Amino acid sequence: MESLEQALQRIEPVRQEFGQAAKRRWDSIAKPLGSLGLLEDAVVRIAGIQRRVDCDISRRAVTIFCADNGIVEEGVTQCGSEVTAVVAENFTKGDSCVCIMAELANAEIVPVDIGMNIDVPGMVRAKVRYGTENFLKEPAMSRQEVVKAVEEGIYLAEKLAEKGIQLTATGEMGIGNTTTSSAVAAVLTGRPVEEMTGRGAGLSDAGLKRKIEVIKQALEQHQPDPADVIGVLSAVGGLDIAGLAGMFLGCARRHIPVMVDGFISSVAALCAVRLCPAVQGYLLASHCSEEPAGELLLNELGLTPLIRAGMRLGEGTGAVAAIPLLDMAIEVYRKMSTFEEIEIEAYQPL
Repeated sequence: MESLEQALQRIEPVRQEFGQAAKRRWDSIAKPLGSLGLLEDAVVRIAGIQRRVDCDISRRAVTIFCADNGIVEEGVTQCGSEVTAVVAENFTKGDSCVCIMAELANAEIVPVDIGMNIDVPGMVRAKVRYGTENFLKEPAMSRQEVVKAVEEGIYLAEKLAEKGIQLTATGEMGIGNTTTSSAVAAVLTGRPVEEMTGRGAGLSDAGLKRKIEVIKQALEQHQPDPADVIGVLSAVGGLDIAGLAGMFLGCARRHIPVMVDGFISSVAALCAVRLCPAVQGYLLASHCSEEPAGELLLNELGLTPLIRAGMRLGEGTGAVAAIPLLDMAIEVYRKMSTFEEIEIEAYQPL
């Protein structure tokens, strides 16, 4: 297994010349310049990532990192940690929202146990430990455990690359992970906890107030350094966030475009970009989460979402929903006639 340090050293920037060639192809197609908007931009980005003008995403997977969070003890969620395992088991049976959507999008489901409280048969086992600690009382996990979780994500990306996967969508499942994500996001962005914290799966006003108070108390207690991503994750993070960060790093290492899902995936992507800024070029934003920090995080990452549909489910549903849009864009990019072929004058930029 490649270490985090080794992976960071081997990540290369995307190759802009391939993206530029893809842009020229778009501009030669017999339609108004730039008229498919963000879909054109996404294909240009994929070409630069894959280092090929004839980009291909026909083989894709949705990686769903599942983990439990000790902070649930503090009443920051509507339901208990036992729900994580119930939903994770549904992933293995194809009986969840993301599974139904992924079947239509022709995407393989890869459910990963990176740190659930119990073992669920049928999942990819990458378990670093059985859940995290309650970060209001002590650090969520050790630095070594964070690094191990990141490395597990890198390793899984390597395995997917060996299978020929050409696009990865990210997802997660873990009761309490909007709390960990809000805490990490507040530290990394330097924004107030209130701005970065939402109702998650449906907290009441009192529940949201409690969630904000818990995060603020924990950050005051641990004083994590925003320049130390591993330290931030150790103090108040989750194993799913760390594993996802590793997935982003590993896909960049292997020149695979990664579709960022919602709030939690965006936090993990920000962790990866802070560890290696070149990773930013490998990211595609699927949608803008309804969580309060959704837009803020995409801005922080310099990404524009393909979809605005008010989604906030997680699991990778937003990332999967965007895949058919990419399919349609690539089909037009490949198949549509050029101005020259139909012998009409090309549009000119004005």
